[in-house]
Amino acid sequence: MNHEQPIIVGLDIGTTKIAAIAGRKNEYGKLEILGFGRANSNGVKHGQVLNIDETIKAIRMALDNCYASNPNLDITEVYVGIAGHHIKSLQTRGDIVRQNTEEEITRREIDQLVADQYKTYIPAGDQIIDVIPQEFTVDNFQNIPNPIGYGGVKVGANFHIITGDKNAIRNINRAVEKSNLITKDLVLQPLASASAVMGQEDLEAGVAIVDIGGGTTYGGFLRRHS
Repeated sequence: MNHEQPIIVGLDIGTTKIAAIAGRKNEYGKLEILGFGRANSNGVKHGQVLNIDETIKAIRMALDNCYASNPNLDITEVYVGIAGHHIKSLQTRGDIVRQNTEEEITRREIDQLVADQYKTYIPAGDQIIDVIPQEFTVDNFQNIPNPIGYGGVKVGANFHIITGDKNAIRNINRAVEKSNLITKDLVLQPLASASAVMGQEDLEAGVAIVDIGGGTTYGGFLRRHS
């Protein structure tokens, strides 16, 4: 039986370059890089795909270069980075009153709380990309990092919601699909950068990260709530 972890592929569609990187978690839980490829990007401006045909050519070239670095790769699904001037964010609050208060809070209830935030009203033409829980509350207890296993009547959280323009998202998905790939998920590029370079101590202290790209620059302040 093959106990190897699945291969994870990230696709960064940027203004100046498109990069593909493949990796797998090793037995120590660390990411092992299996292949990398890049290509000049000609169809993207300010982080948005404008010329789909040119973007497809660049994606295929980046993949070819990735295969050249490791011919054994078989890439079908990718996590796609998204950025651009169309990205916006807002803060929301969500709460649920639990049906079965005799039991501890479960993952299913937290998943439902997060899913409810996708019903948040946003301007027409926008689409929710990600919903990020920031800190949870259980009844009168606040600043709970993970409420699973707690007991209580009401559980809630503050959320950071990331939105983007529907047409911009559609163009990205079309370019990926026409490159014979499946979009596993869209990931906000600055958050991906933060996950890659920031450690536990950075999150505890509260660190500002600046993602300087060829067409857009993002800044964000991240802190782990305790």
